Amino acid sequence: VQKEALATELVKAINIILEGHKYISYCVAELLTSESATNDQKLLHELLSVREYEIFYKLSQGEGVTKIADELCLSVKTVSTYRTRVLQKMSMTNNADIIYYAIKNNLID
Repeated sequence: VQKEALATELVKAINIILEGHKYISYCVAELLTSESATNDQKLLHELLSVREYEIFYKLSQGEGVTKIADELCLSVKTVSTYRTRVLQKMSMTNNADIIYYAIKNNLID
């Protein structure tokens, strides 16, 4: 419940919570819905952190985990972890998916 809510909304929220349910005000529900819609409009690679995108880009160039690790002064295990996160966030299963996505979205030549 927002601080500016009317007393009637506060009473309604308390009653709903006492019944064992969760309460979300209309305003908050609307904010959550619009935020979700904004995230849905983003391209998958825009959801990646800076480091994840860096790994994604190098993988899309066909570089292997060992080479990426050497270039970025990271361990192979760390790069593999980032690769796994990228695949999960982008709902992909392998490097071929990454390369296809990058080409399709004009991220690489």
